[in-house]
Amino acid sequence: MVWIALGLAAFVPHVLLAASAGAVPSERELREECSAFPEAGMRDCLAKKFDESQRLLRQAEREAASALSRWDEDQKYVAVAKLKLAHSNSAFAKYRQAQCDFLSSLNGGGVGNAQALRRLACLAELDSLRAVQLRDAISGLPPR
Repeated sequence: MVWIALGLAAFVPHVLLAASAGAVPSERELREECSAFPEAGMRDCLAKKFDESQRLLRQAEREAASALSRWDEDQKYVAVAKLKLAHSNSAFAKYRQAQCDFLSSLNGGGVGNAQALRRLACLAELDSLRAVQLRDAISGLPPR
């Protein structure tokens, strides 16, 4: 019985994360999806996925800032939330850089192109996750 509880405790957070993330494909899933192409095509595929994730992230950042501007709350709290959003965006960019640097380093002495492919997939995954997080964060804010 204890083993079942431990198994569920380990499994449930991953299921909840996947559900709340709007089924954002992982870095590995993105690479697998693009692996149907030859190497140059794989890079193009991942670059397109990264470009799309960047577009979605920028749009989510604009939507978050706009939602905060329309938020039915005292202006001092709106100002604090806007400042925290800006800090959060900056911290996310640093985290994304560090995480994707780490992940691409796991190729060891592998071919440089493999590192670039892994990095593109990592960037696409994290940008997409961040866009979902921002949209979730502002979804319940009552407008004026």
